[in-house]
Amino acid sequence: MKVGIFTDTYFPQISGVASSIKTLKSELERQGHSVIIFTTTDPKVKYNEVGIIRLPSLPFLSFQDRRVAIKGLHRALKIAKEQSLDIIHTQTEFSLGLTGKYIAHQLKIPCIHTYHTMYEDYLHYIGKGKILRPNHVKIASKIFCNKANGIIAPSKKAAQQLLNYDVTSKIVIIPTGIILTNFLEKATRDIRAELSFNSDEPLLLFLGRVAQEKSIDILIKSMPQVLAKKPKAKLLIVGNGPQKKELEYLVQSLDLAKSIFFVGEVESSQVQAYYQAADLFLSASDSESQGLTYIESIASGTNIIARYNDYTEILTQNGDFGETFRKDEELADVIIMSMMKNEFNLDNKKREVNRERLFKQLSSELFGEKVIQFYELMIEEYKDEKKLVILSKQR
Repeated sequence: MKVGIFTDTYFPQISGVASSIKTLKSELERQGHSVIIFTTTDPKVKYNEVGIIRLPSLPFLSFQDRRVAIKGLHRALKIAKEQSLDIIHTQTEFSLGLTGKYIAHQLKIPCIHTYHTMYEDYLHYIGKGKILRPNHVKIASKIFCNKANGIIAPSKKAAQQLLNYDVTSKIVIIPTGIILTNFLEKATRDIRAELSFNSDEPLLLFLGRVAQEKSIDILIKSMPQVLAKKPKAKLLIVGNGPQKKELEYLVQSLDLAKSIFFVGEVESSQVQAYYQAADLFLSASDSESQGLTYIESIASGTNIIARYNDYTEILTQNGDFGETFRKDEELADVIIMSMMKNEFNLDNKKREVNRERLFKQLSSELFGEKVIQFYELMIEEYKDEKKLVILSKQR
């Protein structure tokens, strides 16, 4: 099978979408399929990449670390024809997503789409939230998704949102898997030693984009209460983004500079070392359609604390791999309770069985297999629809 993946976001940009696509590409190729990624140019990429077609692009409005293609449609169509693609898989609703749909129509092949992003949580990037409203997101998502042959939702939350938007295309829930070996192996770096943290200092970790939708300010504001019970606790914020300076100021204003540290962006190959150094991974975000960092942390042996939803409840496995909270004011107490549980090293056979079962559900292998099954189904259904059209015309 020859697959064309169309995305506005890909490495070296760091995001859950980029990670998901890279994992999918690896799994499809491992199982003998051919993959071409059509994406945007990036200033950091100065060389040709095998299997990756980059179209001229510009930064996207106030979302400057993301890009949109501004031309290259005819080149992409020419390459897609030459490669005789069997199916197109779009991963964005913007420039490359529209390009992928157009090319699928021209080549008369099915187009499926993965709905990664809960856009209602990102409206503040356009006119500070004063231009686009949630209803605009609903309309745009409905139009885009209903023109796809099928939709992949990475979580039940994303699938439910699409149903709320009146999307009628076939929807399947396929959680993005991760390459577990990257996180199960012991890291070669000792982050605690590098940062001069002692073994008796509880280390809390946030790793991701430093932006408003991640609600990092809630983590910071919970620290005074945490420190009242655990004065040696440290919070490490790993990542970069538009809210970094604002959050650094918040840390200073709360007199927390000796307890909260900003590391900046790190290479994806190095994140494992940060997960393994931490005692707990924290997230207060409500914008995640899935949250790959949660899975990566659990695979690295570090429990998570995340905002409650159906997906995080499944991940935490009744407390085996972390805890959830519902209200912001509950966060500090949940952190303190989880730190106390860690001190008792509550590890048992049942937990290991649950861990093994969870990893099977979230493996990159299973992810790839489910996507391939969906591709095959969509290709067959598309062929059947074409036959029906031909028969109806003959009558």
